[in-house]
Amino acid sequence: MKNHELTKIYSAAEPVSSDVMEATPERMIPELYGLVMAGGDSARMGVDKGLLDYHGIPQQDYVAQLLEPFVSEVFISRRKGQEAKTDLTVLEDTYSGLGPFGGLLSAFQYKASCAWFVVACDFPLLDPQALGQLVEARDPTAYATCFLDEKSLMPEPWVTILEPKIYPILLEYHKKGRSSLRGILVDYNVPVIRATDTDVLMNANTPEEAERLKKIISEKHL
Repeated sequence: MKNHELTKIYSAAEPVSSDVMEATPERMIPELYGLVMAGGDSARMGVDKGLLDYHGIPQQDYVAQLLEPFVSEVFISRRKGQEAKTDLTVLEDTYSGLGPFGGLLSAFQYKASCAWFVVACDFPLLDPQALGQLVEARDPTAYATCFLDEKSLMPEPWVTILEPKIYPILLEYHKKGRSSLRGILVDYNVPVIRATDTDVLMNANTPEEAERLKKIISEKHL
């Protein structure tokens, strides 16, 4: 395990690969990388959501552990200049003012040929079964595969697998001043599945919501 001082931070301005490999039946299924979205300003929470402790470790590290069995490598997406506070590999945003959408653009700029399994830190009830369900349902010929948000009956953008063919669309939306991943998932009619356990998509954006979910987690462990 590396020391915090040795945490490797990549800048998307220095990408490993610039090739874009679209997933088609004639070509190999793109390699899957994990991206933990932990670069938000956590304004409503008041503290860094990636550093909240629901499971005995910072939430960003917990999400990374969940992703590890399903992906080749896991990255933590953080704002440029944001303190990492992790031993995991950090991918700094190179797009400012776009929120998590900038993290997606930065990830694809870093490696455009892979698919990205994107998971935000807002979902402390996520478990391996839920992520495995999404991987099993993955359609590499689509632009993405995601869960259904049962409240809005819309795609849940922040637990989703994005295929490399979506990258040009992200760039096009950015050029038009649009930064809604959910809007793209709707516009391109991506496959949406219902989570077997819909509670895993309960999120925490305020201290009150965080305490409620901590209580649920504690009760599950009794």
